[in-house]
Amino acid sequence: MKTYLVGGCVRDKLLSRPVKDRDWVVVGADPQQMLDAGYKSVGKDFPVFLHPTTKEEYALARTERKTAPGYAGFSFHAAADVSLEDDLRRRDLTINAIAEDGNGNLIDPYAGQQDLNNRILRHVSPAFAEDPVRVLRIARFAARFAELDFTIADDTLQLMKQMVDSGEVDALVAERVWQETQRALAEDTPQRFFEVLRDCGALARIFPEIDKLYGVPQPKEHHPEIDTGIHTMMVLEQAAKLSKDTRVRYAALTHDLGKGLTPEEEWPQHINHEENGVPLVKAMSDRLKVPKDYRELAMSVARYHLHFHRAAELRAGSILKLIKNLDGFRRPDRFDLFLLACEADARGRPGYEEREMDQPKLLKAAHQAAMSVDTKEIIDAGFEGEAIANELMQRRIKAIKSV
Repeated sequence: MKTYLVGGCVRDKLLSRPVKDRDWVVVGADPQQMLDAGYKSVGKDFPVFLHPTTKEEYALARTERKTAPGYAGFSFHAAADVSLEDDLRRRDLTINAIAEDGNGNLIDPYAGQQDLNNRILRHVSPAFAEDPVRVLRIARFAARFAELDFTIADDTLQLMKQMVDSGEVDALVAERVWQETQRALAEDTPQRFFEVLRDCGALARIFPEIDKLYGVPQPKEHHPEIDTGIHTMMVLEQAAKLSKDTRVRYAALTHDLGKGLTPEEEWPQHINHEENGVPLVKAMSDRLKVPKDYRELAMSVARYHLHFHRAAELRAGSILKLIKNLDGFRRPDRFDLFLLACEADARGRPGYEEREMDQPKLLKAAHQAAMSVDTKEIIDAGFEGEAIANELMQRRIKAIKSV
């Protein structure tokens, strides 16, 4: 019975990145031996055990065989006769197929260290094509390691395209798509995730609403980048710089979906694209089972992002209505998230990335001023019934005007 560190912890150590979780593989043992040694069984699909002291996960070395379409269509074989090399062969990328023994020696049968040094994401074996989740995972790794200039090997990208063409990607379930997407949105360069999916053709299958934005022009005077798809990726890039909150990043990603519905004869104008985009955001969020707080913020940003751009032109009453529509009095934190997503939209254009912008400060000050109006003072002044609401509105408008 031998144990080895495997996967991401070995990879990240070699890249001098922080190691978060340590994964272990056990070679030369069966489940009973693990139980006899004090490990606790926790695996459902294949034998995984918790160490009696550290509580870290130890999985028996295993092989897998494709039995049905989709990422769940596998049977597993875990036994004492499965070698370390067999276990590493089933992994997705060569950089994730490196093991380390108890003495710090590396076992690297698939040249993962070489690919790390050359900054290449490469599949271990043709079995990569059997699991559609790996298309999402390699796109996510591309986003994670974008700042290290990692690229995808040509033969790996070709294999991903074949998986799309064969329909294997269509077997992905919503929960897994969102899980990988949410993790990708948390990376420093989330736009790379969607760019890779587009490169292999998977964007049109998984996120058709986003894919449809490419090739749709916008007015050049406001959008030097012209293409709405390019603009969307630039907005997501700016959102990642402004906030680590993945809800802001998701709202930035989906804010302009309505432009994909504009008839070509109306290009490059996109009249009412804000309202047109709301049902698309809802449908995409429902399809992917996106959490409610993500969906609600994204729909609000889609509907009201032009109000942000025109903040200096809005009357105090219109700003108050915007705050109320965004539930900004009960949920002031969400109003702040709205401003961040809209600021990302404003900055997601060539030449606007570092430009001084008054809208965030103006709307934030207006929000704080309106929030400062004390309802108790109105009641203490003798107002009753509907008069309280009317007086509250007037005082809030006055407070906003004073900003």
